[in-house]
Amino acid sequence: MTQSETSQAGLSGLPLFADLPGDVNVSFEFFPPKTEKMEAQLWDAVEKLAPLNPAFVSVTYGAGGSTRERTHATVSRIIRQAKLPAAAHLTCVEASKAEIRAVAEQYWEEGVRHIVALRGDPTTPGGKFEPHPDGYASAAELVAGLKEIAPFEISVAAYPETHPEASCPQADIDNLKRKIDAGADRAITQFFFSPECFLEFREKLLANGITAPVLPGILPVSNVAQTRKMAAMCGAAIPDWMDRLFEGLDERPGARKLVAATIAAEFCRSLYAGGVRDFHFYTLNRADLSYAICHLLGMRPVVSNLAGEAK
Repeated sequence: MTQSETSQAGLSGLPLFADLPGDVNVSFEFFPPKTEKMEAQLWDAVEKLAPLNPAFVSVTYGAGGSTRERTHATVSRIIRQAKLPAAAHLTCVEASKAEIRAVAEQYWEEGVRHIVALRGDPTTPGGKFEPHPDGYASAAELVAGLKEIAPFEISVAAYPETHPEASCPQADIDNLKRKIDAGADRAITQFFFSPECFLEFREKLLANGITAPVLPGILPVSNVAQTRKMAAMCGAAIPDWMDRLFEGLDERPGARKLVAATIAAEFCRSLYAGGVRDFHFYTLNRADLSYAICHLLGMRPVVSNLAGEAK
């Protein structure tokens, strides 16, 4: 079914999500919790999403390594207790090559085999990235360095709407190619809200000789104000119609969640119609929206991967 056919499915009598075979792969991103309450919320999300048998889950890394210990603890617990393949984010910011080697070697010793390698954002909002004098100057350099430490599986970032610091779209694509050529196995995109944006980006990558898998990053939106702040930092465009759809729902969380699920599910269905079969969900440590979308795409739970109760 083509994308245009999908958009017309409801009008022709065929439901958008009728009998999808569930032939998709999914992955989920979490962030390390700051408090016991947030840790309980995170683990609740892991428990709910684990039965979908994700290809991997990833855990973010704060600016300048500010969440290094919490990221490490979260990744280790997911591997040990949930028995899920977990990827740890790692950045170049304010870290020497020796410090990164120490972190990477510790990850390897504890069973982490997948790194999401990122240049990282400046520690000062609005500031400019400055490489550590003894560190890596770019994500491509970080990828090459990690490959020398151990045979990690490595994911890197991609920007369908162009990284805010890139001089032009082609320069951004060239930078992604350097990361892939350095040894990255796949790219995960920043979130975006237009299916055509990703499908056109994918074609541009192929035209530039980039054949590695590129996973669309999906952010199910329930708080437009929060999403707008996040989008401003990464150059993602939020369509005006999204604001209008959420108008009047501030005090109606149940309705807001239904609207959010509807928007994100149709968005993913359009990507599916364009041939996409891999989806990476930015969960914000909440499971319900991501789970609902996966269910609509035809996925069903398998036997839980969890080895025991959360402790």
